[in-house]
Amino acid sequence: MIVELHDRVATLTIDREEKLNALDYPAIDALLEALDRIATDGTVRAVILTGAGRRAFSAGANIPSLAGSIGLGTERALHDVVRRGQALTRRIEEYPKPVIVAVNGLAYGAGCEITEAAPLAIAADHATFAKPEIALGFPPPFGGTQRLPRHIGRKRALELILTGDPIPAARAAELGLVNAVVPAGELLPAARDLAGRVIRHAPTAVAACLRAVTRGINLPIDEGLAVEAAAFAATVDSAGVRTGLRRFLDAHPGDEQR
Repeated sequence: MIVELHDRVATLTIDREEKLNALDYPAIDALLEALDRIATDGTVRAVILTGAGRRAFSAGANIPSLAGSIGLGTERALHDVVRRGQALTRRIEEYPKPVIVAVNGLAYGAGCEITEAAPLAIAADHATFAKPEIALGFPPPFGGTQRLPRHIGRKRALELILTGDPIPAARAAELGLVNAVVPAGELLPAARDLAGRVIRHAPTAVAACLRAVTRGINLPIDEGLAVEAAAFAATVDSAGVRTGLRRFLDAHPGDEQR
């Protein structure tokens, strides 16, 4: 795992280019550890997650590791594969700072599931996405059977999950799996630009927005509105609100008289 910090944005690079950035257990654990460390680092406001090289963001879980765990039985497979993988995607989904996935090539299996879990994603124009787990005899285990239908609809998700067929970046954008598609050479600059447009706002406001959307998206509307209210209440006494309101009122002095 390569960690770089520039202009308050941490870039995490999965560094297994020779293996198409497949996620073996040490790579997953290293990514979780890096995210945990950055979460409490006040100098970091956003995270970009990408893969080394231009062939793959991540081709998925490391199959030899996975096969070894499955060979040891159900409980071991659940512990090594499902719990570890779901812990990673849940951490990304619930992260208190914006995570932007920069998809620089293949995003298959776990690579696709990480993209689904992240709040924001940009893909290079040569990137492809697939859910090939069915060819190995099992369903996606890192949250892909649950998040993808919520994002793109049941029938569209099931077509990808049941066929295992890849889709190009342009189709992923049409489905809402990624926010934008850019030429490969512009991928990281585009991700950094998006990060900059987010972190110009108060960190308390960004964290509250992330929390409200993530926690409320699958709730009934009344429960979701309660989540929104709690997120708003958490910001009322913050420096970000005081600064934001004062900036607006200074720029629109006549509004104070209305």
